[in-house]
Amino acid sequence: MEKILIRKLKSLSNPEAAAGMARFGINPKNTYGVSIPVLRKMAKEIGKNHLLAQKLWNSGIHEARILAGMIDPPEEITENQMERWVKDFDSWDVCDQVCSNLFDRTKFAYKKAMDWSKRGEEFVKRAGFVLIAALSVHDREAGDKEFLKFLPIIKKEARDERNFVKKAVNWALRQIGKRNLRLNQMAIKMAKEIQRIDSTAARWIASDAIRELSSEAVQKRLRIR
Repeated sequence: MEKILIRKLKSLSNPEAAAGMARFGINPKNTYGVSIPVLRKMAKEIGKNHLLAQKLWNSGIHEARILAGMIDPPEEITENQMERWVKDFDSWDVCDQVCSNLFDRTKFAYKKAMDWSKRGEEFVKRAGFVLIAALSVHDREAGDKEFLKFLPIIKKEARDERNFVKKAVNWALRQIGKRNLRLNQMAIKMAKEIQRIDSTAARWIASDAIRELSSEAVQKRLRIR
C-alpha cells in the first residue's frame, strides 16, 4: 500500500512548487511539491492506519511524512514514537503539520510540549512551541492553568535568535492569549516583560504579540466569547 501511495505522490510531483517551497525555508530534500490540500484529500480517502503511517514515515519522503501525521491514530501513538519522529524533523512544515494534526491529540501532548520547548535542537524546540500553540487552539476543555505554566518557558526561550524557534515562541504566546480574556491579559503582561529583555528576538516576539493581542479585533472576539 505504501508503495502505491508513494508512486501516487511521485506522479503528483511539481518541481516548480518544490522550488517555491524552498524559497519559504522548506527543506527541498526528498520533496515533491505536493500541496497540503491534496495531502488532506488523500488522507481522508485512506482513513486512519497506524502501520501504514509508520511505513510512510520511514520512506523519508517529505510529503509522505506529512501524510503519515494525518493518518496515524493518536490513541496508538507511543511516547517512543514521538521521540523518534521529532528527531527526524528537518523542515518547519513537517514539524508543524505533524504537531498540529497528530501529536497535540495524544495523551503525551502537554508533557512533550513542556519537555521539547526546553531542548536545544532547533526543530525539537520548535515542536515544543508548536504543540503549545496547537493545544491552545484545539483543546477546548483544558483549564487556564494548563497554559499559564507555559508562559515562564516562553519568556525564558524568547532569547533564542533562530528564526524557526522565535516564530514558534511568538505563535505559542499569541495562541495562548487568544483563548479567553484572562489568558489574553496574562499573555500581554508576559509579552511586556519579554519586551524588556536585551534580545532582538525577544523584542520582536513581544512587539508582534502585543500588537495582535491588544488589537480591537481580538479584544472584541474575546468579549463576545
